[in-house]
Amino acid sequence: MRLGEEIFKALGGEDPQRISYTVTDGGEGYFRNVKRILAFSDACVALKGKRGGVRVEGTSLSLGHYCAGDLVVRGCILQVQHTD
Repeated sequence: MRLGEEIFKALGGEDPQRISYTVTDGGEGYFRNVKRILAFSDACVALKGKRGGVRVEGTSLSLGHYCAGDLVVRGCILQVQHTD
């Protein structure tokens, strides 16, 4: 592990190589550090990062802006789970 990552982890920060996200009150989400979209349907989106991934579940899901590792998922997000 690199020194910067060790310090970041020791201070309680998230792994900068994993996908991080923010879900708004309206149920839409903004995902950072996305390397690949593994699967997509109106009920589930599976994303892969450098380390691990996430599974997004909801209703009426659609993909918004995707550029430079940032992705917007529109619709009503009900649950987000980190995967390995």
